[in-house]
Amino acid sequence: MIKCDAPPDNSNRTATFKSGAGDLAAAAADMARYANAGPKASGGEGDEVVGCWLEEQLRFAGYECGRHPFQTPWFNPGRAVLVAGDHRAEVVPQAPVVPTGPCGIAGPLALFGRDAIAPGSIALVDLPHGRWSTALGEAVFGPVSAAIAAGAAAVAIVTTGPSGDAIALNAPAGAPLFERPVVTLAPRDAPAFREWAVTGEPTALVVAGEGGTRPAWNLVATLDRGYGRWLVVSTPRSGWFGCVGERGPGVAIWLALARWAGAALPDHDLLFLCTSGHEYENQGIREFVGGGFPSPDATSLWVTIGANAAARDWHDLAGGLAPLPSVDPQRFLVASPELMPHARAAFAGQPGLESPYSTEFGAHGELAPVLEAGYRRVAGVLGVHRFHHSPKDGPVCVFAPLIPPVTAGFRALIEAALSN
Repeated sequence: MIKCDAPPDNSNRTATFKSGAGDLAAAAADMARYANAGPKASGGEGDEVVGCWLEEQLRFAGYECGRHPFQTPWFNPGRAVLVAGDHRAEVVPQAPVVPTGPCGIAGPLALFGRDAIAPGSIALVDLPHGRWSTALGEAVFGPVSAAIAAGAAAVAIVTTGPSGDAIALNAPAGAPLFERPVVTLAPRDAPAFREWAVTGEPTALVVAGEGGTRPAWNLVATLDRGYGRWLVVSTPRSGWFGCVGERGPGVAIWLALARWAGAALPDHDLLFLCTSGHEYENQGIREFVGGGFPSPDATSLWVTIGANAAARDWHDLAGGLAPLPSVDPQRFLVASPELMPHARAAFAGQPGLESPYSTEFGAHGELAPVLEAGYRRVAGVLGVHRFHHSPKDGPVCVFAPLIPPVTAGFRALIEAALSN
């Protein structure tokens, strides 16, 4: 770990802790700060801005801060487009990106499952309706791999879902998941290309830009009091596009808990971890838990605050969508078996979170590598809101009053878990 400068001696930091995890004004201000940082791709400018801001906040609150560095993929597309006759659609390159080069790839368009996939063709893979998040799921990985094995020169995935957008899909860091160029296509753009596939006329795909690997870092903030009893609270800060609804509430909740915990939990050592590399199948937290600090035996509780902790819901109207002041219930609370009664009590009445799931049945998101590393007393929230991984996941996807109830729930859960 690379240590930062020593934290300043702030005599008013107790007042900072007492500002309250349920402080609506603080939640609104923190959400605005996160949203205004722009795109949050791992190791990019927005990720760096948010990381430095949070580092400053935790140092002010009395934590010792360090940076845990690693290398992560990146790609800035100069041009990413699918063209068939007069039909043209912007696409999202699948990361880690296999580019086509500036001249692109041309070939007949074939609809996977309907047409034969001829060598050199561009395959169109229609996903069933869903809230998609990762390319590792069999519904994505299976048909894309099959199309490439059949000889497809490239694949366009139609991410059929509630946003209507071409969404980005997570994949592991390192070598590309697929050996050919793969992109995602908005379902609203797909009908014209399905019709074009019948003609057998050439289609062109261009994915050109700059990429490689670059530095990223996890923020590691600690209050080591020497007890050997650690509370760990982690959240990711990076993501596709602006990821305001996906990541923003989790960051605001994490920050509120850090301000609260220093004074509220004097008999525990504290570690607040904010990870980058999330888009690459939780790269940042996997890098961190591989170091074994703190050990599972010395960890009283590990809490992860993942995607869609408190994104807003929407009305589907004939003319489009209308934002609501209520929470999207497609969020899930997971806890160790012994913590299930505390989880139910802490989040009673909170849509989606009121029905927790036991880790006996597994976990997803950033909680999965924590469990895999042997940490036994854990709890976490994750979900997929309507605009998850969409370019439209901006400030309109959050409503600040939805955040404090989740923060209060985590406070109650942490206090109950640490008292037993």
